[in-house]
Amino acid sequence: MRHLPNAITVLRASLVPLLAWLLLERDYDSALALFIALGLSDLADGVIARRFNLRTRFGAVADPLADKLAMLTAVLLLAQHGWLPWWFALLVIGRDVLIVGGALAYHLVIGHVDMAPTWLSKANTAFEFGFVACLLALGAGYFDDGTWFDVFLWLTSLTVIGSGTQYVYVWGRKAMRARGTATRP
Repeated sequence: MRHLPNAITVLRASLVPLLAWLLLERDYDSALALFIALGLSDLADGVIARRFNLRTRFGAVADPLADKLAMLTAVLLLAQHGWLPWWFALLVIGRDVLIVGGALAYHLVIGHVDMAPTWLSKANTAFEFGFVACLLALGAGYFDDGTWFDVFLWLTSLTVIGSGTQYVYVWGRKAMRARGTATRP
């Protein structure tokens, strides 16, 4: 039981190549089912880790990386297939590169990074997941295109920009405080 959340995270990450293959094959129906399973497993491992106090350093790092890997794979391949505009894919990639690069820089320059997602980051994850799931459902023929696409695209874009900006602000302030403390006599 102690390793269950981490095992779910590792399983989720190991299924990303299957998601990529399904998307490359344009099997949107199966890709949708797998994408939903990946999202639900992310929710499950988080609930289990918090409920039974099974949080680990590995999980704190691996869980968001597995999520980013799945999301980036889906967004890139959906953009390649023309379901998403490339600017949106680059926005999502840019935010994730900014967050991962910032965390790495903070770790190398300042020290220990205690990753804790903000409420805006959680909202962004929900919007990205919902938007990609709807696109996969559209590709699978479960519903038609409509004004929902533009609304979802812009709302999700705003959460991507907002959460990326929030991370820069919050972690930039932490870095400035840590550097200020370290240089005081």
